[in-house]
Amino acid sequence: MNEFLLIAGMALATMATRIPVLLWLSLHPLSPGVARALKYVPLAVLSAIITPIVLLSDGKVALRLDNAPLAASLVAVLVSWRTRNLLLTILAGMASFFLWRAIFPH
Repeated sequence: MNEFLLIAGMALATMATRIPVLLWLSLHPLSPGVARALKYVPLAVLSAIITPIVLLSDGKVALRLDNAPLAASLVAVLVSWRTRNLLLTILAGMASFFLWRAIFPH
C-alpha cells in the first residue's frame, strides 16, 4: 500500500506542475521565435545525454583507439549523413560497436 501511495503522490506532483503550464499554453500561442527555438530542444537534450557516454571513460576524456562508443558514433553519423535512413544508421552503429569491442577488448 505504501508503494501505491508513493506512486500516486509522485503522479499528482508531476501533474500539478505540468497541467497549469499546458493550460496556459493552450490559451496563449507561442511567438514564432520561441516555437522555432523549441524545435532544437530534442537535439540539445539528446546531445547532452550521448556526449558524455561517447567521450568519457571513468570520468576522463577517452579519445583512444579502444573507445567503441566513439567509433560506433562516428560510423552512425557517417551512415546517417550519407543515407538518411534511421534503421540503417542504428544497425550500422550497433554492428560497428560490437565489432569494435571484439577487435579492441576493453
